[in-house]
Amino acid sequence: MIETSTDIRVLYAHTDKMGVVNNVRYLEYFEAGRNDFLRKLGYPYTELEKENIGLPVIEAFLKYISSAKYDDVVKIRTILRNVPSVKFKIEYEIFCDEKIIVTGYTQHAFVNLELMKPVRPPADFIELVKSKI
Repeated sequence: MIETSTDIRVLYAHTDKMGVVNNVRYLEYFEAGRNDFLRKLGYPYTELEKENIGLPVIEAFLKYISSAKYDDVVKIRTILRNVPSVKFKIEYEIFCDEKIIVTGYTQHAFVNLELMKPVRPPADFIELVKSKI
């Protein structure tokens, strides 16, 4: 298992009229956690794109437990439990004031960006993940 933690301060633009984070913003927080995860792993998303590989989201699940509000700092815990194959799952836990407010996951596929067809992940990416799990 590999995990990272990312902090984000809630912007006013992320909230509704009541000052509560709009539910769709949590998918953006998942993306922020995922991008930070890849950067901290040592294989930023830009490196995948240089190899003509993308990671589209093919499935997403969120469970809302509570909510964050404007100016709160949310902590995104991003978790990879298994070595990726063509498809893989990344899990997330979002905390506010040490209390878990959202859990969920995104499922991704490695695809050739020109053809939009599934491909195997880069060998160096897999070796890096194996060295950290």
